[in-house]
Amino acid sequence: MIDLWQEIYSTIKRNKMRTILTGFAVSWGIFMLIVLLGAGNGLIHAFEETSSQRAANSIRVWPGWTSKPFNGLKEGRRIQFTNKDLAVTSRQFPDNVMYAGAVVQQSNTNVSFGQEYVNLSLLGIYPSFAKVEPGRTNMIQGRFINQIDIDQRRKVILLHKKTAEIVFGKSKADPVGQFVNAGGVSFQVVGIYKDQGDSGSRDAFIPFTTLQTIYNKGDKLNNMLFMTKGLKTEEDNKEFEKQYRRAISVNQRFDPEDDGAIWIWNRLTQNLQQQSASDVLRIAIWVIGVFTLLSGIVGVSNIMLITVKERTREFGIRKALGAKPASILWLIIVESVVITTIFGYIGMVAGIGVTEFANTVIGNQSMGNDNWSETVFTNPTVDLSIAIQATLALVIAGTLAGFFPARKAVSIRPIEALRAD
Repeated sequence: MIDLWQEIYSTIKRNKMRTILTGFAVSWGIFMLIVLLGAGNGLIHAFEETSSQRAANSIRVWPGWTSKPFNGLKEGRRIQFTNKDLAVTSRQFPDNVMYAGAVVQQSNTNVSFGQEYVNLSLLGIYPSFAKVEPGRTNMIQGRFINQIDIDQRRKVILLHKKTAEIVFGKSKADPVGQFVNAGGVSFQVVGIYKDQGDSGSRDAFIPFTTLQTIYNKGDKLNNMLFMTKGLKTEEDNKEFEKQYRRAISVNQRFDPEDDGAIWIWNRLTQNLQQQSASDVLRIAIWVIGVFTLLSGIVGVSNIMLITVKERTREFGIRKALGAKPASILWLIIVESVVITTIFGYIGMVAGIGVTEFANTVIGNQSMGNDNWSETVFTNPTVDLSIAIQATLALVIAGTLAGFFPARKAVSIRPIEALRAD
């Protein structure tokens, strides 16, 4: 066995360029497959993470500006939602709408406890907000806003855990049950929440009716959000959006065909479209990856064929000296396995290293604004089993590429082998 390894080492040392070319073909095929799969997984994982932050069957609606004249009213008119629009949402669509709610906002509000304060936005919400936006309202202490808070216009507030750490940090007081000052009004802290990804949201939540009353919002609201039911396909959702836009247009007096008057973010439609795009992306990446791997296999096979052909005379000499065909075949197989395994491992480690580096540098990338944020790239890594399987595929391909021509070479008589060019 020692002689075998010494002979393999000697052969590799004598043929450095051939070994490097073979190894590069193996390493490059594995490396590119892992990098491509990692990049694709980064996009797909981001979609999955974003989808988990919000109810898939939810819709959020913002007011816009009219782009068409209607009943004597000019275009460019700003739409302002009111409580009547929320009532229309709940009342006119009982078969398709559940958990209807709205948001009203008070920006640049100082929330303080003692000498510590944080400037943030107060969001007046309904209890349904937690169902529609589960990723933004992970309760870690206390409770969420409930219907009694809404009905009685209670002065209660939910703080993000990082906000609580700032305003209560020095006092070391338990936040829940304490009273904070928010824009000159005293609120009792009833809960501490964190958002998905722990991004440190500056929003504090209070009952919708409380914010409308205290901060003189009248019956105005910023946007509406609700969950849907009975809508399974894109066609169902498009038809519902059309009917919903028509219902709101009656109250707000705009053309039902005016898409700019209100902005509808239908997450179910978006999820269906993104799921289809993810499936196409996954298939495309695998196709490109497999062809990249095949190019590596072809490269290894060609080099091994040339290698065996070049060594035909050597095999003839070995047979003339009494070497058995099986021992020559074994030498070729072991040499092929050694080269492809070593360089396959190098390619696998390099590919995994690049994906991990990408995860560190650009992982958890997101885009958005104050009202909307979406993760676009996260965790661009590849399952280790896939990397190992791809490496094994190249090892087996390299072995077979050397085995079949070698078997043919050792089957000829020594005198014919010695005459080979």
